[in-house]
Amino acid sequence: MTHAAQVDTGAVLADGTRESSRPPLSRAMIAVGFLLIVLSYMVNAMDRQVFPPLLPSIREEYGFSLEQGGLLATNFTLGMALAGLPAGYLLDRFRRKTVLLVSIVLYSLGTMATPLAVGFADMTLYRVVSGFGEGMQSAAIFAAMGAYFAHRRGLAFGIIGLGYSVGVFIAPLIGVELMSMHGTWHSPFYLFGTAGLLIAAASVFLVRSGLTERSVEQAVTTGTTEHMPASAYNRNSLALAVHAVVSGVAIYGFLGLYPTFLITSLHYSAEQAALAMSFLGFGGMLAIFGGWLGDRVNQRTLLILSLLAVSAISVGIYETHAGVGVQCVFAFLMGAFGLGFIYPNTNSALQRAVRPSQIGRASGLFVTSYYGPAAFSGLLFAALVDSFGWSRAGLLQVTLLPLIGVAALTFVRPAQFSSAVR
Repeated sequence: MTHAAQVDTGAVLADGTRESSRPPLSRAMIAVGFLLIVLSYMVNAMDRQVFPPLLPSIREEYGFSLEQGGLLATNFTLGMALAGLPAGYLLDRFRRKTVLLVSIVLYSLGTMATPLAVGFADMTLYRVVSGFGEGMQSAAIFAAMGAYFAHRRGLAFGIIGLGYSVGVFIAPLIGVELMSMHGTWHSPFYLFGTAGLLIAAASVFLVRSGLTERSVEQAVTTGTTEHMPASAYNRNSLALAVHAVVSGVAIYGFLGLYPTFLITSLHYSAEQAALAMSFLGFGGMLAIFGGWLGDRVNQRTLLILSLLAVSAISVGIYETHAGVGVQCVFAFLMGAFGLGFIYPNTNSALQRAVRPSQIGRASGLFVTSYYGPAAFSGLLFAALVDSFGWSRAGLLQVTLLPLIGVAALTFVRPAQFSSAVR
């Protein structure tokens, strides 16, 4: 990534200053800043994924129904969706670092407020607020890193996805362990929220503007963009947005109620369910490979194959009633394709589907499309479970639904992408 890591001294920053007025970033500062960004996204994932394994205890304490629990497990994505398009607008007009720092503080405070809830309504509010901050952060991170590492965008997104997957891996284990130690599910939320605030404070000094504010026009030097549509909302970006909607509903519906399925249907202990949930994150660590591969092969084909893999794996999860060991293998594979391949490549493909100056809007479109309908995916899955049982609900939402995403991807024309294998 050496040529992608060089600082463009002629780039114009969002605040109107020129990058040429700043000293070039050293490799060490690039590495430190990028590491903090990855760590902040890891905490983002921990805040999101600590909730599902603790949901049975939360439902017991508050008396929530399965539908209410399913909605709470995924409704933070409503906040992310609400943040997506406004964040894209802000990122095209203000400093990305400012948006990034504000977002980390916001989702951390929302996470810390969750245990203070007195009922369903205010817990919903805290979850949505947390999701709003997480959505802003996602848009800011991927817009900034998509510009800085324009020639290795898929790999950079894969590394960020690796950080996310580490968060998914450790959050259930830490959350359940802390709940067992302290006798309450509250402590993980306070711990993870505090970690986010500390990372935000460190980022003020260690994440330099030269890393976050690079001009996308100067970053992309692959030649003409005349082959690309003029509008950010073109055939490719809209088809990818439909695919993102389908993927978000299928994957987050699965993530939100997977521990509940293991505990209530397969009669796993909370610790066994947390272990299986962690294997999802373990599989998601393949995002670094999935992103690297997306820079080298046709991304449409890669996404289609990944969606088909998710459909096949869900059959094994909901139809075989496997033991803990086999279930962990299924969870690993679901994480590998759902988090490691689909997530980073959908994100980077959307940025490649628009012109460089529209990268902020592409990032916002991804966040809104992927996380908006996903806010209700847990509620939908719970309703399907109540009506048809776990097996048929899994068949409908996690096996058949991704096939609609496959159909949407057939409308994508990679030849119109920027810096992509066609």
